[in-house]
Amino acid sequence: MDGRTNYTKGIFYLLLCLSIIAVGAVLKITAEVVLPVTVAIFLALVFHPVISTLHTKFRIPTALGITIMFLIIFVVMLFVGSLLVSSTKAILTLYPKYEERFLTIYMAVADIFNLPYDQELSLINNLWSQLGIRNAIQSIAVSASNNLITFVRNLTVVCLFVIFLITEIGLFKAKAAVALDGKSPGRITFIMRDIIQQVTKYISVKFFISLLTGIFVALGISLVKLDFPIIWGFIAFVLNFIPNFGSIISGILTTFFALVQFWPHPSPVIWVGFVMLAVNMVLGNFVEPKVQGRNLGLSPFIIIVSLSVWGWLWGFLGMILAVPMMVILKIVCENIEFLQPLSILMGSRTPETRGAEDKAS
Repeated sequence: MDGRTNYTKGIFYLLLCLSIIAVGAVLKITAEVVLPVTVAIFLALVFHPVISTLHTKFRIPTALGITIMFLIIFVVMLFVGSLLVSSTKAILTLYPKYEERFLTIYMAVADIFNLPYDQELSLINNLWSQLGIRNAIQSIAVSASNNLITFVRNLTVVCLFVIFLITEIGLFKAKAAVALDGKSPGRITFIMRDIIQQVTKYISVKFFISLLTGIFVALGISLVKLDFPIIWGFIAFVLNFIPNFGSIISGILTTFFALVQFWPHPSPVIWVGFVMLAVNMVLGNFVEPKVQGRNLGLSPFIIIVSLSVWGWLWGFLGMILAVPMMVILKIVCENIEFLQPLSILMGSRTPETRGAEDKAS
């Protein structure tokens, strides 16, 4: 009997692996359709508590609350967009200064590694001749224009989805109770409530921590008069949504720009590197875990793997959504008996440790 049971379990997990591969292939192929819907669902989970609070405490109708929310978001995006556009224009205006600074650094590196350098050519032409990046830059420019059109289209679709989802969330619990009557509605309701609570809290906390990161980075690097602090703060804000690697990439980019601007003076560069490290260490390692409260319980290895997998499936947005998606999968696995081994493997703690922590809390 035990041998037959083990054989059945082996067949089940084999089919489960094949199903995961098939689902991954479907998500990759249908990313253009599924990704906006997924983003809209997460945004609706975040906005719904705010709109519900406006409705219950201030008697503001749901439709008016949605309108107010989107007007605030539109004004903020318009303000940030105007700042980014003005900063980009300033970058193009001051490009000759940065080219001269970068040229000095490039010449030093060329001397160290014995790279040929033609002084009659500009820096860009030298880089093109050395690295052959002309075609790459051209393809990036074409891709950027196409991505901008796609972004505007997807943003419109996401906004429409969010509006309809928020209006439907209030009725969803009632419909779920009727649809699942007699089919463990209590367990399913518990799973859904746990998913909504954890995902909503994670995204909300991550947003405000990322916002603080961008603000403190912009203020900190302004002390040494690093050019375009708004852009570097915005980059720090966006990349902070990517766990672990986002803050590292942001720190490297900002510090490298400081090196180009302040070369050959090391003090401002060291200060910029210190600001990036201090802000991310304090907010990411001390403030965020304290505000987040309950640990998401995901293994660091699982987080890194999920970043790779969801990044491959859905690109940059996939890396941002990787942790919430894995939280949902883990919660589902925790509450389905034959999937509980997967939940344990995905977690950062053993069941005994988690039980002790839950009793202590």
